[in-house]
Amino acid sequence: DKTRDVFGIEKKIHVVPNFVNCELYKPRKNTGYAQGSERILIHISNFRPVKRILDCIRILKLVREKTPARLLMVGDGPDRRAAEELAQELGLASYVEFLGKQGQIHQILLEADILLLPSQLEGFGLVALEAMSCGVPAVATQTGGVPEVIRNGIDSYMELPGDINAQAGKVGRLLQDEDLYVKISREAREAALQRFGTTRVIPLYESLYKKITCS
Repeated sequence: DKTRDVFGIEKKIHVVPNFVNCELYKPRKNTGYAQGSERILIHISNFRPVKRILDCIRILKLVREKTPARLLMVGDGPDRRAAEELAQELGLASYVEFLGKQGQIHQILLEADILLLPSQLEGFGLVALEAMSCGVPAVATQTGGVPEVIRNGIDSYMELPGDINAQAGKVGRLLQDEDLYVKISREAREAALQRFGTTRVIPLYESLYKKITCS
């Protein structure tokens, strides 16, 4: 819809989603929480203002009122210092680990229980899909293309951008009910396989390329 509005496109638009390598991004062997006494939240982005990374710190603060938890912040960017300062201000510095830019994201995701994606705007939300493929539920925001990835309440959760209490509530619900967590985790993995796996999506690209070159 935005492409039509901005560029005035009148011809039919063929939409093919991003895909995820489900053989690379795959769940850990156990189906429940990650090992350890504390639950692990994770955020992965370029730390720009649109990602609202300060919300991750505030969500952790609320979650820790009921559940021991830590936060892994993966990436770097202009809002990193503000996030570090907020963690210090809220007494969370020892519970927030800033890892900087990292490769091997599929391995880091296996250390996490829940992905936080509190963005003001997302084009597609590929990181949510990567997490879901690893069986890591996402608590994200209902913006941009995220609703095309997440089936709210089935394979992950969405709330409005800026609604920290609601996002923290969904995180807490998952961390306090392991049966629910296992159910959502399995649905997340299945969604990645059935809707966004390479065997599902790549043929869509191939079909469209063939159609275009033969027309």
